[in-house]
Amino acid sequence: MKETSSSHVGGPGAEDVCSSSVSNNCFPQDEGTSSSEMINTECSETSSEVSGSERTRPEHSKKASSVLGKKISIRKKLKMFSRMATLKDDGTVVVDIPTTIEAASLDLHSEDHQDVAFGGEPLDSSDLQDRPPMQIAMLIVGTRGDVQPFIAIGKRLQDYGHRVRLATHANFKDFVMTTGLEFYPLGGDPKILAGYMVKNKGFLPATPSEIPIQRKQIRDIIFSLLPACKDPDIDTGVSFSADAIIANPAAYGHVHVAEALNIPIHIIFTMPWTPTCEFPHPFSHVKQPAGYRLSYQIVDSFVWLGIRDMINDLRKRKLKLRPVTYLSGTHAYSNDIPHAYIWSPYLVPKPKDWGPKIDVVGFCFLDLASDYEPPETLLRWLGSGDSPIYIGFGSLPIPEPDKLTRIIVQALEISGQRGIINKGWGGLGNLEESKEFVYVLDNVPHDWLFLQCKAVVHHGGAGTTAAGLKAGCPTTIIPFFGDQFFWGSMVHARGLGAPPIPVEQLQLHSLIDAIKFMIDPKVKERAVELAKSIESEDGVDGAVKSFLKHLPQKRDSETTPTAPEPTFVHRLLHPVNRCFGMAS
Repeated sequence: MKETSSSHVGGPGAEDVCSSSVSNNCFPQDEGTSSSEMINTECSETSSEVSGSERTRPEHSKKASSVLGKKISIRKKLKMFSRMATLKDDGTVVVDIPTTIEAASLDLHSEDHQDVAFGGEPLDSSDLQDRPPMQIAMLIVGTRGDVQPFIAIGKRLQDYGHRVRLATHANFKDFVMTTGLEFYPLGGDPKILAGYMVKNKGFLPATPSEIPIQRKQIRDIIFSLLPACKDPDIDTGVSFSADAIIANPAAYGHVHVAEALNIPIHIIFTMPWTPTCEFPHPFSHVKQPAGYRLSYQIVDSFVWLGIRDMINDLRKRKLKLRPVTYLSGTHAYSNDIPHAYIWSPYLVPKPKDWGPKIDVVGFCFLDLASDYEPPETLLRWLGSGDSPIYIGFGSLPIPEPDKLTRIIVQALEISGQRGIINKGWGGLGNLEESKEFVYVLDNVPHDWLFLQCKAVVHHGGAGTTAAGLKAGCPTTIIPFFGDQFFWGSMVHARGLGAPPIPVEQLQLHSLIDAIKFMIDPKVKERAVELAKSIESEDGVDGAVKSFLKHLPQKRDSETTPTAPEPTFVHRLLHPVNRCFGMAS
Protein backbone atom coordinates (compact mmCIF):
# COMPACT_ATOMS: atom_id res chain seq x y z
CA MET A 1 0.00 0.00 0.00
CA LYS A 2 1.26 3.44 -0.83
CA GLU A 3 2.09 5.46 2.27
CA THR A 4 0.68 8.91 2.88
CA SER A 5 2.93 11.88 2.43
CA SER A 6 3.34 12.54 6.12
CA SER A 7 3.52 9.05 7.62
CA HIS A 8 6.68 8.24 9.53
CA VAL A 9 8.67 5.20 8.56
CA GLY A 10 8.07 2.49 11.10
CA GLY A 11 6.21 2.58 14.41
CA PRO A 12 6.93 3.44 18.00
CA GLY A 13 8.24 0.10 19.21
CA ALA A 14 11.21 -2.09 18.35
CA GLU A 15 8.93 -4.86 17.15
CA ASP A 16 7.09 -2.37 14.95
CA VAL A 17 10.37 -1.17 13.46
CA CYS A 18 11.51 -4.60 12.38
CA SER A 19 8.16 -5.42 10.81
CA SER A 20 7.25 -1.98 9.55
CA SER A 21 6.70 -0.81 6.01
CA VAL A 22 9.99 1.05 6.00
CA SER A 23 10.98 -0.76 2.83
CA ASN A 24 7.61 -0.75 1.10
CA ASN A 25 8.88 2.20 -0.90
CA CYS A 26 12.49 1.05 -0.96
CA PHE A 27 12.42 -1.61 -3.72
CA PRO A 28 11.11 -4.58 -1.71
CA GLN A 29 12.49 -7.85 -2.94
CA ASP A 30 10.35 -9.50 -5.56
CA GLU A 31 12.18 -12.80 -5.65
CA GLY A 32 10.66 -14.82 -2.87
CA THR A 33 11.33 -12.47 0.07
CA SER A 34 8.91 -9.88 1.36
CA SER A 35 10.02 -6.44 2.52
CA SER A 36 9.19 -7.23 6.16
CA GLU A 37 11.15 -10.47 5.93
CA MET A 38 14.11 -8.53 4.57
CA ILE A 39 14.16 -6.22 7.59
CA ASN A 40 13.57 -9.07 10.03
CA THR A 41 16.50 -10.92 8.45
CA GLU A 42 18.65 -7.80 8.79
CA CYS A 43 17.74 -7.61 12.45
CA SER A 44 18.28 -11.31 13.19
CA GLU A 45 21.58 -11.52 11.32
CA THR A 46 23.12 -8.88 13.54
CA SER A 47 21.44 -9.69 16.85
CA SER A 48 24.59 -11.51 17.95
CA GLU A 49 26.34 -8.13 18.06
CA VAL A 50 24.25 -7.06 21.07
CA SER A 51 25.96 -7.91 24.33
CA GLY A 52 24.16 -9.01 27.49
CA SER A 53 24.90 -5.71 29.16
CA GLU A 54 23.37 -3.92 26.16
CA ARG A 55 20.11 -5.80 26.63
CA THR A 56 19.85 -4.87 30.32
CA ARG A 57 21.23 -1.32 30.22
CA PRO A 58 18.70 1.32 31.34
CA GLU A 59 16.99 3.27 28.57
CA HIS A 60 18.34 6.67 29.63
CA SER A 61 21.87 5.29 29.56
CA LYS A 62 21.46 4.05 25.99
CA LYS A 63 20.43 7.55 24.87
CA ALA A 64 23.86 8.85 25.82
CA SER A 65 25.42 6.61 23.16
CA SER A 66 25.75 7.48 19.51
CA VAL A 67 22.77 6.58 17.34
CA LEU A 68 25.24 4.99 14.94
CA GLY A 69 27.56 3.58 17.59
CA LYS A 70 28.78 0.02 17.22
CA LYS A 71 27.21 -1.02 20.53
CA ILE A 72 23.70 -0.01 19.55
CA SER A 73 21.61 -2.94 18.32
CA ILE A 74 20.08 -3.05 14.87
CA ARG A 75 16.58 -2.93 16.37
CA LYS A 76 17.51 0.10 18.46
CA LYS A 77 19.00 1.91 15.45
CA LEU A 78 15.96 1.20 13.29
CA LYS A 79 13.68 2.33 16.09
CA MET A 80 15.58 5.62 16.35
CA PHE A 81 15.57 6.04 12.58
CA SER A 82 11.79 5.52 12.52
CA ARG A 83 11.33 8.42 14.94
CA MET A 84 13.42 10.76 12.81
CA ALA A 85 12.81 9.83 9.19
CA THR A 86 9.75 10.40 7.02
CA LEU A 87 9.67 8.88 3.55
CA LYS A 88 7.61 11.27 1.41
CA ASP A 89 5.42 10.29 -1.52
CA ASP A 90 7.94 11.86 -3.93
CA GLY A 91 10.72 9.56 -2.66
CA THR A 92 12.64 12.15 -0.62
CA VAL A 93 13.54 11.64 3.03
CA VAL A 94 12.64 14.25 5.64
CA VAL A 95 14.73 14.13 8.81
CA ASP A 96 13.21 15.69 11.93
CA ILE A 97 14.94 15.27 15.29
CA PRO A 98 12.31 14.87 18.04
CA THR A 99 12.87 17.05 21.10
CA THR A 100 12.66 13.92 23.26
CA ILE A 101 15.94 12.63 21.79
CA GLU A 102 18.86 14.11 23.67
CA ALA A 103 21.62 15.86 21.77
CA ALA A 104 24.16 13.46 23.24
CA SER A 105 22.46 10.57 21.47
CA LEU A 106 23.29 12.21 18.14
CA ASP A 107 27.03 12.35 18.84
CA LEU A 108 28.29 10.85 15.61
CA HIS A 109 31.96 11.16 16.57
CA SER A 110 32.77 13.77 13.96
CA GLU A 111 36.29 15.13 14.09
CA ASP A 112 37.57 18.60 13.35
CA HIS A 113 40.23 18.44 10.66
CA GLN A 114 42.29 21.13 9.06
CA ASP A 115 40.22 22.87 6.41
CA VAL A 116 42.35 22.11 3.35
CA ALA A 117 41.45 20.49 0.07
CA PHE A 118 44.06 17.80 0.37
CA GLY A 119 44.95 15.83 3.50
CA GLY A 120 48.61 15.09 4.11
CA GLU A 121 51.56 16.22 2.03
CA PRO A 122 50.91 17.22 -1.58
CA LEU A 123 52.06 14.86 -4.29
CA ASP A 124 54.77 16.34 -6.49
CA SER A 125 55.25 15.60 -10.17
CA SER A 126 58.13 13.19 -9.59
CA ASP A 127 55.87 10.95 -7.53
CA LEU A 128 53.38 10.87 -10.40
CA GLN A 129 56.03 9.86 -12.89
CA ASP A 130 57.33 7.07 -10.64
CA ARG A 131 54.00 5.26 -10.58
CA PRO A 132 54.17 2.15 -12.78
CA PRO A 133 51.55 1.99 -15.55
CA MET A 134 48.23 0.64 -14.35
CA GLN A 135 45.02 -0.59 -15.92
CA ILE A 136 42.26 1.52 -14.38
CA ALA A 137 38.53 0.78 -14.62
CA MET A 138 36.24 3.77 -14.22
CA LEU A 139 32.68 2.68 -13.27
CA ILE A 140 30.34 5.60 -13.90
CA VAL A 141 26.54 5.62 -13.74
CA GLY A 142 24.40 8.61 -14.69
CA THR A 143 23.67 11.13 -17.42
CA ARG A 144 26.09 12.69 -19.89
CA GLY A 145 26.84 15.40 -17.33
CA ASP A 146 27.91 12.72 -14.86
CA VAL A 147 30.14 11.00 -17.41
CA GLN A 148 31.83 14.07 -18.89
CA PRO A 149 34.19 14.99 -16.00
CA PHE A 150 35.43 11.40 -15.84
CA ILE A 151 36.45 11.59 -19.48
CA ALA A 152 38.67 14.54 -18.55
CA ILE A 153 40.11 12.61 -15.60
CA GLY A 154 40.65 9.50 -17.71
CA LYS A 155 42.49 11.44 -20.40
CA ARG A 156 44.80 12.98 -17.79
CA LEU A 157 45.54 9.52 -16.38
CA GLN A 158 46.42 8.45 -19.91
CA ASP A 159 48.87 11.34 -20.07
CA TYR A 160 50.61 9.82 -17.04
CA GLY A 161 50.98 6.51 -18.88
CA HIS A 162 48.03 4.57 -17.50
CA ARG A 163 45.53 2.52 -19.47
CA VAL A 164 41.96 3.66 -18.79
CA ARG A 165 38.70 1.87 -19.49
CA LEU A 166 35.62 4.03 -18.91
CA ALA A 167 32.66 1.75 -18.24
CA THR A 168 29.32 3.50 -18.52
CA HIS A 169 25.97 3.21 -20.31
CA ALA A 170 25.93 2.11 -23.96
CA ASN A 171 24.29 5.45 -24.91
CA PHE A 172 27.63 7.16 -24.35
CA LYS A 173 29.89 4.77 -26.30
CA ASP A 174 30.61 7.21 -29.14
CA PHE A 175 31.08 10.12 -26.72
CA VAL A 176 33.71 8.15 -24.79
CA MET A 177 35.54 6.54 -27.69
CA THR A 178 35.92 9.75 -29.70
CA THR A 179 38.04 11.10 -26.83
CA GLY A 180 40.51 8.23 -27.09
CA LEU A 181 39.46 6.31 -23.99
CA GLU A 182 38.53 2.62 -23.99
CA PHE A 183 34.84 1.89 -23.47
CA TYR A 184 32.91 -0.93 -21.81
CA PRO A 185 29.10 -0.97 -21.50
CA LEU A 186 27.41 -0.96 -18.12
CA GLY A 187 23.78 -1.94 -17.64
CA GLY A 188 21.00 0.59 -17.19
CA ASP A 189 19.50 3.19 -19.48
CA PRO A 190 20.28 6.80 -18.45
CA LYS A 191 17.00 8.07 -19.95
CA ILE A 192 14.99 5.67 -17.79
CA LEU A 193 17.13 6.46 -14.75
CA ALA A 194 16.80 10.23 -15.30
CA GLY A 195 13.03 9.97 -15.77
CA TYR A 196 12.77 7.96 -12.59
CA MET A 197 14.88 10.45 -10.63
CA VAL A 198 12.83 13.40 -11.87
CA LYS A 199 9.58 11.71 -10.85
CA ASN A 200 10.88 10.61 -7.45
CA LYS A 201 13.24 13.51 -6.59
CA GLY A 202 15.93 11.00 -5.71
CA PHE A 203 16.74 7.32 -5.41
CA LEU A 204 13.71 6.15 -3.42
CA PRO A 205 10.54 5.26 -5.40
CA ALA A 206 7.35 7.22 -4.90
CA THR A 207 4.91 4.50 -5.94
CA PRO A 208 4.97 0.67 -5.96
CA SER A 209 4.65 0.67 -9.76
CA GLU A 210 8.12 2.24 -9.97
CA ILE A 211 9.79 -0.53 -7.99
CA PRO A 212 10.20 -3.30 -10.63
CA ILE A 213 11.48 -0.84 -13.24
CA GLN A 214 14.11 0.66 -10.98
CA ARG A 215 15.16 -2.69 -9.53
CA LYS A 216 15.82 -4.05 -13.01
CA GLN A 217 17.89 -0.99 -13.89
CA ILE A 218 19.97 -1.30 -10.73
CA ARG A 219 20.39 -5.06 -11.05
CA ASP A 220 21.63 -4.65 -14.64
CA ILE A 221 24.17 -2.08 -13.42
CA ILE A 222 25.35 -4.15 -10.46
CA PHE A 223 25.91 -7.32 -12.47
CA SER A 224 27.79 -5.50 -15.22
CA LEU A 225 30.49 -4.13 -12.90
CA LEU A 226 32.66 -7.24 -12.60
CA PRO A 227 32.91 -7.85 -16.38
CA ALA A 228 33.80 -4.18 -16.81
CA CYS A 229 36.85 -4.74 -14.63
CA LYS A 230 38.15 -8.02 -16.06
CA ASP A 231 36.56 -9.04 -19.38
CA PRO A 232 38.17 -8.44 -22.78
CA ASP A 233 37.04 -5.55 -24.94
CA ILE A 234 33.73 -6.52 -26.55
CA ASP A 235 34.67 -5.14 -29.98
CA THR A 236 38.39 -5.91 -30.24
CA GLY A 237 38.86 -8.83 -27.87
CA VAL A 238 41.86 -7.12 -26.23
CA SER A 239 42.29 -8.40 -22.68
CA PHE A 240 41.85 -6.16 -19.65
CA SER A 241 42.45 -6.70 -15.94
CA ALA A 242 41.91 -3.75 -13.63
CA ASP A 243 44.64 -2.84 -11.14
CA ALA A 244 42.44 -0.17 -9.53
CA ILE A 245 38.88 1.16 -9.68
CA ILE A 246 37.56 4.70 -9.84
CA ALA A 247 33.79 4.87 -9.37
CA ASN A 248 30.94 7.18 -8.53
CA PRO A 249 28.54 6.09 -5.74
CA ALA A 250 25.69 5.38 -8.16
CA ALA A 251 27.64 2.37 -9.46
CA TYR A 252 26.28 0.32 -6.57
CA GLY A 253 28.44 -2.74 -6.01
CA HIS A 254 31.76 -1.11 -6.83
CA VAL A 255 33.30 -1.69 -3.41
CA HIS A 256 32.30 -5.37 -3.47
CA VAL A 257 33.95 -5.88 -6.85
CA ALA A 258 37.10 -4.22 -5.52
CA GLU A 259 37.03 -6.55 -2.54
CA ALA A 260 36.72 -9.62 -4.77
CA LEU A 261 39.53 -8.51 -7.07
CA ASN A 262 41.69 -7.37 -4.12
CA ILE A 263 42.39 -3.98 -5.74
CA PRO A 264 42.09 -0.42 -4.40
CA ILE A 265 39.06 1.74 -5.11
CA HIS A 266 38.69 5.52 -5.12
CA ILE A 267 35.27 7.21 -5.06
CA ILE A 268 34.99 10.41 -7.12
CA PHE A 269 31.73 12.32 -7.15
CA THR A 270 30.09 15.63 -7.99
CA MET A 271 27.98 15.94 -4.84
CA PRO A 272 28.53 15.29 -1.12
CA TRP A 273 28.17 11.64 -0.12
CA THR A 274 30.31 11.66 3.04
CA PRO A 275 28.58 12.48 6.36
CA THR A 276 29.20 16.00 7.63
CA CYS A 277 27.69 18.34 10.19
CA GLU A 278 27.85 21.28 7.77
CA PHE A 279 25.07 20.36 5.33
CA PRO A 280 22.58 17.47 4.92
CA HIS A 281 22.54 14.66 2.38
CA PRO A 282 21.39 16.05 -0.98
CA PHE A 283 18.53 13.52 -1.13
CA SER A 284 17.11 14.61 2.21
CA HIS A 285 15.30 17.58 3.74
CA VAL A 286 16.54 18.18 7.28
CA LYS A 287 14.73 20.53 9.64
CA GLN A 288 17.49 20.93 12.24
CA PRO A 289 21.28 21.21 11.78
CA ALA A 290 21.61 18.52 14.47
CA GLY A 291 20.32 16.04 11.88
CA TYR A 292 22.66 16.96 9.03
CA ARG A 293 25.25 14.28 9.67
CA LEU A 294 22.67 11.66 10.55
CA SER A 295 20.80 12.26 7.27
CA TYR A 296 23.58 10.54 5.32
CA GLN A 297 23.23 7.34 7.32
CA ILE A 298 19.43 7.41 7.11
CA VAL A 299 19.36 7.84 3.32
CA ASP A 300 22.08 5.21 2.88
CA SER A 301 20.19 2.74 5.09
CA PHE A 302 17.01 3.19 3.05
CA VAL A 303 18.97 2.56 -0.14
CA TRP A 304 20.57 -0.53 1.40
CA LEU A 305 17.16 -1.97 2.25
CA GLY A 306 16.31 -1.75 -1.44
CA ILE A 307 19.48 -3.24 -2.93
CA ARG A 308 20.64 -5.60 -0.18
CA ASP A 309 19.37 -8.77 -1.87
CA MET A 310 20.95 -7.81 -5.20
CA ILE A 311 24.32 -6.97 -3.62
CA ASN A 312 24.43 -10.24 -1.71
CA ASP A 313 23.31 -12.14 -4.79
CA LEU A 314 26.27 -10.58 -6.62
CA ARG A 315 28.63 -11.45 -3.77
CA LYS A 316 27.52 -15.08 -3.57
CA ARG A 317 26.97 -15.92 -7.25
CA LYS A 318 29.61 -13.86 -9.05
CA LEU A 319 32.18 -12.67 -6.53
CA LYS A 320 32.24 -15.82 -4.33
CA LEU A 321 32.13 -13.70 -1.17
CA ARG A 322 30.15 -13.97 2.03
CA PRO A 323 26.89 -12.01 2.26
CA VAL A 324 27.03 -8.82 4.30
CA THR A 325 24.68 -6.71 6.40
CA TYR A 326 24.40 -2.94 6.41
CA LEU A 327 24.85 -1.72 9.95
CA SER A 328 27.58 -4.28 10.67
CA GLY A 329 29.80 -1.81 8.85
CA THR A 330 30.62 -3.28 5.46
CA HIS A 331 28.09 -1.75 3.08
CA ALA A 332 28.49 1.75 4.43
CA TYR A 333 31.49 3.58 3.00
CA SER A 334 34.55 2.90 5.10
CA ASN A 335 36.78 5.69 6.34
CA ASP A 336 39.59 3.80 4.62
CA ILE A 337 38.12 4.36 1.14
CA PRO A 338 39.46 7.62 -0.29
CA HIS A 339 37.03 10.09 -1.83
CA ALA A 340 37.61 13.04 -4.14
CA TYR A 341 34.84 15.59 -4.61
CA ILE A 342 35.04 17.48 -7.87
CA TRP A 343 33.70 20.89 -7.02
CA SER A 344 35.49 24.15 -6.31
CA PRO A 345 36.42 24.77 -2.67
CA TYR A 346 35.89 28.46 -3.48
CA LEU A 347 32.18 27.65 -3.86
CA VAL A 348 31.83 24.97 -1.16
CA PRO A 349 34.90 24.60 1.09
CA LYS A 350 35.88 21.20 2.39
CA PRO A 351 33.93 20.54 5.62
CA LYS A 352 36.09 20.66 8.72
CA ASP A 353 34.89 17.22 9.84
CA TRP A 354 36.13 15.47 6.68
CA GLY A 355 39.38 13.63 7.26
CA PRO A 356 42.61 13.27 5.26
CA LYS A 357 41.21 10.56 2.99
CA ILE A 358 38.66 13.03 1.58
CA ASP A 359 39.70 15.72 -0.91
CA VAL A 360 37.86 18.62 -2.53
CA VAL A 361 39.83 19.11 -5.73
CA GLY A 362 37.99 21.63 -7.92
CA PHE A 363 35.65 21.38 -10.89
CA CYS A 364 36.71 19.06 -13.72
CA PHE A 365 36.23 20.49 -17.18
CA LEU A 366 36.46 18.72 -20.53
CA ASP A 367 37.53 21.10 -23.28
CA LEU A 368 34.89 20.84 -26.00
CA ALA A 369 34.89 24.46 -27.18
CA SER A 370 38.21 24.30 -29.05
CA ASP A 371 36.79 21.92 -31.67
CA TYR A 372 33.34 23.47 -31.87
CA GLU A 373 32.27 25.45 -34.94
CA PRO A 374 29.03 27.33 -34.25
CA PRO A 375 26.51 27.65 -37.09
CA GLU A 376 26.43 30.96 -38.94
CA THR A 377 22.79 31.51 -37.98
CA LEU A 378 23.71 31.41 -34.28
CA LEU A 379 26.65 33.75 -34.74
CA ARG A 380 24.50 36.25 -36.64
CA TRP A 381 21.80 36.12 -33.97
CA LEU A 382 24.33 36.62 -31.17
CA GLY A 383 25.79 39.61 -32.98
CA SER A 384 22.43 41.25 -33.60
CA GLY A 385 21.74 42.37 -30.04
CA ASP A 386 22.53 42.24 -26.34
CA SER A 387 24.02 39.13 -24.72
CA PRO A 388 21.25 36.59 -24.08
CA ILE A 389 20.15 34.57 -21.08
CA TYR A 390 20.57 30.81 -21.50
CA ILE A 391 17.68 28.59 -20.39
CA GLY A 392 17.89 24.80 -20.64
CA PHE A 393 17.52 21.60 -18.67
CA GLY A 394 19.90 19.23 -20.43
CA SER A 395 19.01 15.56 -20.57
CA LEU A 396 16.15 15.73 -18.08
CA PRO A 397 12.58 14.91 -19.11
CA ILE A 398 10.21 17.85 -18.68
CA PRO A 399 6.61 17.10 -17.55
CA GLU A 400 4.93 19.89 -19.59
CA PRO A 401 7.48 21.24 -22.07
CA ASP A 402 5.06 23.43 -24.05
CA LYS A 403 3.73 25.12 -20.92
CA LEU A 404 7.25 25.72 -19.64
CA THR A 405 8.29 27.10 -23.03
CA ARG A 406 5.45 29.65 -22.89
CA ILE A 407 6.51 30.75 -19.41
CA ILE A 408 10.11 31.20 -20.56
CA VAL A 409 9.18 33.24 -23.65
CA GLN A 410 6.80 35.47 -21.70
CA ALA A 411 9.36 36.05 -18.94
CA LEU A 412 12.00 37.07 -21.47
CA GLU A 413 9.60 39.40 -23.25
CA ILE A 414 8.32 41.08 -20.08
CA SER A 415 11.84 41.55 -18.70
CA GLY A 416 13.15 42.86 -22.02
CA GLN A 417 15.81 40.16 -22.41
CA ARG A 418 16.96 38.00 -25.28
CA GLY A 419 17.19 34.28 -24.61
CA ILE A 420 18.63 31.02 -25.87
CA ILE A 421 16.46 27.96 -25.22
CA ASN A 422 18.14 24.56 -25.29
CA LYS A 423 15.77 21.81 -26.47
CA GLY A 424 17.56 19.03 -24.54
CA TRP A 425 15.88 15.66 -24.07
CA GLY A 426 12.73 17.29 -22.69
CA GLY A 427 11.38 18.78 -25.91
CA LEU A 428 11.66 22.38 -24.77
CA GLY A 429 11.43 25.27 -27.22
CA ASN A 430 8.50 24.36 -29.47
CA LEU A 431 7.39 27.93 -30.16
CA GLU A 432 3.85 28.71 -31.30
CA GLU A 433 5.41 31.43 -33.44
CA SER A 434 9.01 32.53 -33.91
CA LYS A 435 10.32 35.39 -31.78
CA GLU A 436 13.25 37.59 -32.75
CA PHE A 437 14.46 37.69 -29.13
CA VAL A 438 14.52 33.87 -28.78
CA TYR A 439 16.96 31.41 -30.36
CA VAL A 440 16.26 27.68 -30.01
CA LEU A 441 19.15 25.26 -30.36
CA ASP A 442 20.20 21.67 -29.74
CA ASN A 443 23.18 20.74 -27.60
CA VAL A 444 26.10 23.17 -27.84
CA PRO A 445 29.26 22.91 -25.69
CA HIS A 446 28.58 24.89 -22.54
CA ASP A 447 32.18 26.04 -22.28
CA TRP A 448 31.67 27.95 -25.55
CA LEU A 449 28.02 28.96 -25.27
CA PHE A 450 28.02 30.32 -21.72
CA LEU A 451 30.79 32.77 -22.57
CA GLN A 452 28.30 34.39 -24.96
CA CYS A 453 25.60 34.73 -22.27
CA LYS A 454 24.95 37.30 -19.54
CA ALA A 455 23.25 34.78 -17.22
CA VAL A 456 22.08 31.16 -17.17
CA VAL A 457 18.98 29.33 -15.94
CA HIS A 458 19.24 25.55 -15.76
CA HIS A 459 18.47 22.40 -13.77
CA GLY A 460 21.51 22.56 -11.51
CA GLY A 461 23.46 19.54 -12.65
CA ALA A 462 26.95 19.74 -11.19
CA GLY A 463 28.64 19.99 -14.59
CA THR A 464 26.28 22.64 -15.94
CA THR A 465 26.58 24.61 -12.70
CA ALA A 466 30.36 24.47 -12.94
CA ALA A 467 30.37 25.61 -16.58
CA GLY A 468 28.12 28.58 -15.85
CA LEU A 469 30.17 29.72 -12.86
CA LYS A 470 33.44 29.31 -14.77
CA ALA A 471 32.02 31.60 -17.46
CA GLY A 472 31.19 34.22 -14.83
CA CYS A 473 27.44 33.89 -15.35
CA PRO A 474 24.91 34.74 -12.65
CA THR A 475 22.96 31.53 -12.21
CA THR A 476 19.42 30.56 -11.29
CA ILE A 477 18.82 26.86 -10.70
CA ILE A 478 15.48 25.15 -11.34
CA PRO A 479 16.09 21.85 -9.54
CA PHE A 480 14.33 18.64 -10.53
CA PHE A 481 15.84 16.22 -7.99
CA GLY A 482 18.76 15.24 -5.80
CA ASP A 483 21.90 17.37 -5.66
CA GLN A 484 20.34 20.03 -7.88
CA PHE A 485 18.63 21.47 -4.78
CA PHE A 486 22.01 21.46 -3.03
CA TRP A 487 23.74 23.38 -5.82
CA GLY A 488 20.84 25.82 -6.05
CA SER A 489 21.21 26.59 -2.36
CA MET A 490 25.00 26.93 -2.56
CA VAL A 491 24.85 29.29 -5.56
CA HIS A 492 22.22 31.48 -3.89
CA ALA A 493 24.12 31.50 -0.59
CA ARG A 494 27.10 33.02 -2.40
CA GLY A 495 24.88 35.73 -3.91
CA LEU A 496 25.44 34.41 -7.42
CA GLY A 497 21.81 33.86 -8.33
CA ALA A 498 18.19 33.90 -7.24
CA PRO A 499 16.86 31.33 -4.75
CA PRO A 500 16.35 27.94 -6.42
CA ILE A 501 12.87 27.38 -7.84
CA PRO A 502 11.75 23.71 -7.93
CA VAL A 503 10.54 22.93 -11.44
CA GLU A 504 7.01 22.10 -10.33
CA GLN A 505 6.80 25.53 -8.63
CA LEU A 506 8.13 27.57 -11.56
CA GLN A 507 5.70 30.35 -12.46
CA LEU A 508 5.94 33.37 -14.71
CA HIS A 509 6.41 35.84 -11.86
CA SER A 510 9.12 33.76 -10.17
CA LEU A 511 11.14 33.48 -13.39
CA ILE A 512 10.82 37.23 -13.99
CA ASP A 513 12.05 37.90 -10.43
CA ALA A 514 14.99 35.53 -11.00
CA ILE A 515 15.96 37.33 -14.21
CA LYS A 516 15.84 40.71 -12.45
CA PHE A 517 18.05 39.30 -9.68
CA MET A 518 20.65 38.00 -12.13
CA ILE A 519 20.99 41.17 -14.20
CA ASP A 520 21.90 43.21 -11.11
CA PRO A 521 25.49 44.47 -11.69
CA LYS A 522 26.52 43.48 -8.15
CA VAL A 523 25.55 39.86 -8.85
CA LYS A 524 27.61 39.92 -12.02
CA GLU A 525 30.61 41.27 -10.09
CA ARG A 526 30.42 38.39 -7.61
CA ALA A 527 30.10 35.86 -10.44
CA VAL A 528 33.16 37.27 -12.23
CA GLU A 529 35.17 37.20 -8.99
CA LEU A 530 34.36 33.53 -8.43
CA ALA A 531 35.13 32.73 -12.08
CA LYS A 532 38.65 34.11 -11.62
CA SER A 533 39.18 31.81 -8.63
CA ILE A 534 37.85 28.79 -10.54
CA GLU A 535 40.15 29.64 -13.45
CA SER A 536 43.14 29.28 -11.11
CA GLU A 537 42.18 25.67 -10.27
CA ASP A 538 42.93 22.45 -12.12
CA GLY A 539 40.32 20.06 -10.77
CA VAL A 540 41.26 17.34 -13.26
CA ASP A 541 44.85 17.31 -12.06
CA GLY A 542 43.61 17.51 -8.48
CA ALA A 543 41.42 14.42 -8.97
CA VAL A 544 44.30 12.49 -10.57
CA LYS A 545 46.69 13.48 -7.78
CA SER A 546 44.12 12.51 -5.16
CA PHE A 547 43.72 9.08 -6.76
CA LEU A 548 47.46 8.47 -7.04
CA LYS A 549 48.21 9.88 -3.60
CA HIS A 550 45.91 7.42 -1.86
CA LEU A 551 47.07 4.29 -3.69
CA PRO A 552 48.84 1.73 -1.50
CA GLN A 553 52.42 2.89 -1.08
CA LYS A 554 55.28 1.08 -2.80
CA ARG A 555 57.52 -0.93 -0.49
CA ASP A 556 61.29 -0.72 -0.48
CA SER A 557 62.65 -4.25 -0.91
CA GLU A 558 65.96 -3.13 0.58
CA THR A 559 64.55 -2.33 3.99
CA THR A 560 64.40 -4.73 6.92
CA PRO A 561 61.29 -6.90 6.66
CA THR A 562 58.51 -5.90 9.03
CA ALA A 563 55.09 -7.21 9.75
CA PRO A 564 52.89 -6.39 6.72
CA GLU A 565 50.45 -3.56 7.18
CA PRO A 566 46.77 -4.36 6.67
CA THR A 567 45.80 -4.40 3.02
CA PHE A 568 42.88 -2.42 1.64
CA VAL A 569 40.67 -5.52 1.62
CA HIS A 570 41.78 -6.54 5.13
CA ARG A 571 40.72 -3.14 6.47
CA LEU A 572 37.45 -3.38 4.55
CA LEU A 573 36.68 -6.88 5.82
CA HIS A 574 37.63 -6.28 9.45
CA PRO A 575 34.05 -5.42 10.51
CA VAL A 576 32.79 -8.50 8.63
CA ASN A 577 35.37 -10.73 10.32
CA ARG A 578 34.20 -9.48 13.69
CA CYS A 579 30.58 -10.02 12.70
CA PHE A 580 31.26 -13.66 11.80
CA GLY A 581 33.64 -14.25 14.71
CA MET A 582 36.65 -14.74 12.44
CA ALA A 583 40.22 -14.02 13.49
CA SER A 584 41.80 -10.83 12.18
